[in-house]
Formats: sequence, structure tokens, C-alpha cells
Amino acid sequence: MVFFRQDKQLTDIADQILEKTWQKFPLLTRDQIALTWIVYDPPVIVNTGGALSPAEFWQYEVRGFSYRGVERIYPASIVKLFYLVAIHEWLDKGMVGDSPELQRAIKDAIIDSSNDATSLIVDVLTGTTSGPELPEAPFVTWKQQRNIVNRYFKSLGWEELEGINVNQKPWNEGPYGRERAFLGELMENRNMLTTDAVARLLHSIIGGVTVSSDRSLQMMQLLKRDVNSQAINGEENQITGFLGAGLPANAKIWSKAGWTSKVRHDCAYIEIPDRQPYLLIVFTEGKNQPPNRELLPFISNAITEAMEKVSG
Repeated sequence: MVFFRQDKQLTDIADQILEKTWQKFPLLTRDQIALTWIVYDPPVIVNTGGALSPAEFWQYEVRGFSYRGVERIYPASIVKLFYLVAIHEWLDKGMVGDSPELQRAIKDAIIDSSNDATSLIVDVLTGTTSGPELPEAPFVTWKQQRNIVNRYFKSLGWEELEGINVNQKPWNEGPYGRERAFLGELMENRNMLTTDAVARLLHSIIGGVTVSSDRSLQMMQLLKRDVNSQAINGEENQITGFLGAGLPANAKIWSKAGWTSKVRHDCAYIEIPDRQPYLLIVFTEGKNQPPNRELLPFISNAITEAMEKVSG
């Protein structure tokens, strides 16, 4: 069962925002964007410090809007949110040992979106390592191990997670050896996510029910961003050119961005004084040209203004 209900008020608002977006960015086709938007009406059940048990939390239905929310799209670094949840689950259940080096990798993977740090996390999660191509029998075992994170998320039984793929490391220049063989000749085994899947996972983290309330809080601390931060010397900071850039200075945001030369995504939980808090997940693709860096801030700003009219 989908965790939110499609709401008419939000649908009307979002449809107008999407039409304005296509007018503003005419090179963006209608199949190059996916969006999921969740609004939290009073009593707000998220960011409560773990006040609700999982059973209580999942009884609350939330309302939202989804455009192409079930379309599988290459997520870039958004996949690190899933690896963050998995490594906390493994640590909580004693499936792997903790260490200062692992904690450094977790921090750098989320705060700085480091691919090298994420590589270590995937190795720890799966008991696999990168390297030269393997003979057939060992490679079968290696692939089975590499899919352990997929099996974990499948075990949650969430409809939104059906069909996702989270078994690949993120790369700066691309995979080699056994990693390239695992990706597939046509890259058919790439990581794939949907905006609805990301929304459900982020909803559970902000709700304090992912792994445990304490673990959820630890994840939130890593996802916290400063909307007033500015990129320096062209460095990405997951605010400039993303959803955070479309927010007022007094907003609070917890987010994880993902980008390559062909995709630009962001997922965020946002709180603005005197408005209802909300989740916003936007995936954008540019098959023929890089996604415009002004696109996500434009959508975010439009949603921010719309939240003044959203009634609980």
C-alpha cells in the first residue's frame, strides 16, 4: 500500500508549477522530470525526536502528489541515502563492526557526497571488494553478496521499493574489472530509484522509525544543510543549484543531492516558519544536454511560495 494519498489541492498546485517549469525551461521534456511532494498536516508526525513508535507512525496517512513517481531513473548519489540506512541497520544488528574509519566514511559519503567513502561502505555492507575480473564460479558468489542490500530493502515489504536497484558503487570516471562486468554490457544493472521510493525512505528517517529512533537521529544530523552556504570555487555543496537554493534564509533543510553530467536530483525535508513542513524529491534528466543548474531552485522556490496557500 502506498504510504501517501494523492491530494487534489496539491495536485492542482503541482500541475501549475510543472507547466510553469516547462515554459521556463523549454529544453526539459515531460519525460525528463519526476517529482514527489509530501505535505505534513497537523499534528506533524515527523522530526519529533522519535516520539512515535513505528506502529503508531505508520498509522498516520499523509497527503502528497506524484508526477512520474514510479519511473525508474538513475539516481546518481541519491543512492547513498539507501546505503546510509543499510549501514546503520548492519551496525545496529551487530552484522558488521564499527570503527573510526567506517564512521569517517559514513560522514564523508553523506556530507561531502564522497564516492570513495561510499565505496568503503559498500564493501563493508556486502563483504565484496572491487578488483580484476573473476572466474565464473567466484563471480556468481560475488554477485550474490553484492545484492544483499537489495534483499534487505525488499524485506521491508514497501510497495514503493519494488523494482529499485541498489547494488552498484558510485564512480567518478567509471567502473573497471569485476565492477564493469557486474554493471552489464549495456549498463542494464545500474542503480535505479524512483522519487516515490526515495520519498518513503526519507519519510521514515525524518519520522524517526528507520532502524531505531537514535539511528534515525544520527542520519538526520548528517543530512542537515545550511541554506545560506554558498559554493566556493565551483565546488558542489548540495545547496547551490539544488532545492536548498530556492528556499528563504530562515528555512531548515535536511537533504541529499545527486548529480552527473546527465542528471541532477535532490531529495529534501524542509521546514519554513509559519508553513507546514514537507518533503520534496525531484529527479531531472538531460539526455541531450546537462540539466540546467537553475531548474531545481526554480521548482523549490515555486513550492515554497505555494506552501503559503496550502491548507491543512
